[in-house]
Formats: sequence, C-alpha cells, structure tokens
Amino acid sequence: MKIRRATVEDAPLIADLNRHVHALHVANRPDLYRQDPPLQDLAAGYADRLGRDDAVAFVAELDDGDAVGYALAVIAHKDETTLFRRDSAIGLRQLAVDPRATRCGVATGLLDAVRDAGRAAGRRRFVTEVWDFNVEARAFYEAAGFVPMTHALEQPL
Repeated sequence: MKIRRATVEDAPLIADLNRHVHALHVANRPDLYRQDPPLQDLAAGYADRLGRDDAVAFVAELDDGDAVGYALAVIAHKDETTLFRRDSAIGLRQLAVDPRATRCGVATGLLDAVRDAGRAAGRRRFVTEVWDFNVEARAFYEAAGFVPMTHALEQPL
C-alpha cells in the first residue's frame, strides 16, 4: 500500500470513495444528510476544499494503483483570547476506506500521514469528530489513541 498526498485532480476519486460513508450518514441522519448527491457536485466541493491553503489530504492506493481510501484534514490556528490560550491543531474532517479494504491498515496509514502533516506544520494537537451512531469508527479512533474531549447534545424542537 502507498499513501500519497492528494491533489485537486483527485476530487472525483475522493467523491466516489466517500459514497459509502455518506450512505451511512444518510441512513442514520436523513434529517441532516441529502440522499444521493450528484457525483459532479461532490467532486466540485472536494476540488474547492483541496484547493485551499489550510487543506491537507491523502489517498491510499494498493500496489496495483487502485485507490482504497482517503483522509481530508484542515490545519487550524486560534489566537489567544481573554478566555482561551493560543492553539494549533490539525483536524481530521473525513476519513473513508473502501469496505473491501477495511482491517488492512489503510485507515491507520492515513491517520499516520495526517499526524505527520500536523507535526510538520508545527501543530500541537490532532483532533477529529465522529457521530455517536458510528460505533465502528469510534472504536477505531479510540484504539488509535484518541480520547473524547466534548459531547455534543441535541434536542428536536
């Protein structure tokens, strides 16, 4: 397996790799996620994101060149305020692995690449968010050393 830096040209590939994760979100939160967004619209959104200075993305490929996963992160910095200290982090926004390639080290390799990018950018923390319904992802992140730091709560009105 090879992990490489993603480019704007990878936007359609990333949009396609995201489909099964998006389907999981639609199944669990149809009130928030649109079903079957057009692939070209997704690709355009990813191209926009990948073109930003604060974006960091990686693609995992098998030895035959077949892409089986991606990670998309944002490098963030917050200045000190009256209440908060200055902070710098790399935030993992999305991670997707083709279901046929799970439990093969793809997600771990992508996390390592994002972590290394955060260190290279001088960030002090690596953060991500995960839906409570995504038990498998939560277990993966916890096994990778992430610890809960907040709990988001909601109430229908």
